[in-house]
Amino acid sequence: MTQPADDKPDSRMLLVRIRAAVPTLRPSEARVARAFLTAPAASAELSIAQIAGQCKTSTTSVIRFCRRIGYERYKDVRIDLAREAVRESLGATNRPLDTGDIHRDDTLRDIVNKIALNETLSIADTAENLNTDSLERAISSVLTARRIDVFGIGASSVVRLDLQQKLIRIGFTALGWEDAHSAWTSASLLDEDCVAIAISHSGTTRDTLAYVNLAKRAGARTIAITNFDQSPLAMTVDVVLTTASRENKFRSGALGSRIAQLTVVDCLFTGVAQASYDRSMAALSHTYAAIVENAPH
Repeated sequence: MTQPADDKPDSRMLLVRIRAAVPTLRPSEARVARAFLTAPAASAELSIAQIAGQCKTSTTSVIRFCRRIGYERYKDVRIDLAREAVRESLGATNRPLDTGDIHRDDTLRDIVNKIALNETLSIADTAENLNTDSLERAISSVLTARRIDVFGIGASSVVRLDLQQKLIRIGFTALGWEDAHSAWTSASLLDEDCVAIAISHSGTTRDTLAYVNLAKRAGARTIAITNFDQSPLAMTVDVVLTTASRENKFRSGALGSRIAQLTVVDCLFTGVAQASYDRSMAALSHTYAAIVENAPH
């Protein structure tokens, strides 16, 4: 969608927007997106004809891509790419600035540096991109819920379990589902006093979409944690909490999305705990004492 002239896109979110747009791009536009994501500093030095030639596409496709991410002029994209490259270099501290894929000849030090930098920037991008109004609505829904159901399969099941356990520790009734059939059964029995939270990086997982639709049909309030705010899941739920994970072929969703999702979960949990401070602190004290008392020494 093209931004109005008086509403210039936030340069800090350029690479986040490009990553989020990739699944919806035409092949020619996706090649331009990958060039920008792989080497933002180098791409910022290229003219529109040069980037089109590098990506084996036309200047028209480059312009169309720019408009897809909210820019009217390629010049503005180049400026914001350069700014993003500087921001990432500052975030790298003393690590080599390489956020690319893992290669056959990488050393273990290369692998450590790439993973550490990608995850550091994923957390920073997610924090920058997370809509606090949406977060506040999600916190309010959880606070007033009689019961919270959380669903996530595959890599998202780890995040689902983390959120469920956190809510239980502060005294909320939270049920977690990894098996789709069990989740669907539970969702069909929810009501307007319940909240259903669905976790899916892509926002296209069929089982997760079925779960959310059943929960909505039953009257429950619905929340999604996903990387793509235009995904089918995001378009279905009441509240969307978006991540901004960095992925490549070697670090698939199982790795790339987890750290960003856990960042959102921690923000949601901490907001709920703060809003119910006395209750949460008492619950944490009781649960800690129970573990200390019963754990083997």
